[in-house]
Amino acid sequence: MDITERLTFFASLFEVDKNPETGMWYLYITILVLCALVYHLGFAKKLTLLQNIIIYACLIFGCTLLTFFAVFLPMAEVLLITALFLGIYRFRLHLHRKAKNH
Repeated sequence: MDITERLTFFASLFEVDKNPETGMWYLYITILVLCALVYHLGFAKKLTLLQNIIIYACLIFGCTLLTFFAVFLPMAEVLLITALFLGIYRFRLHLHRKAKNH
C-alpha cells in the first residue's frame, strides 16, 4: 500500500511525504490558525492578558499534537468546516441582534 493514498487533503497539499520538514511546518501553521479561529469564533470570552497568554500557549502545545494526527486523520479539514459553521452562526447571530435592536 502506498502511503500517499492515506494522506489527508492538507497533508498531500503541503507534500508532507516529499518534503516532510517544510510540509509539517505548513500543516502545523494551518492547524494553529484554524484552532485559533475556532476558539475565537466559538469559545473566547473577555479575559485578562495573562489568561489569554496561558490559553494560547496551551493551544500552541495542543496543535503540535494535532499536527502529527493530521497527516493521516482529517484534523485540519474538520477545523476548517467547524470554522465555517461557527462563522456562519456568528454572522446570523449578528444579523438577528441587529434586527432586534431596530
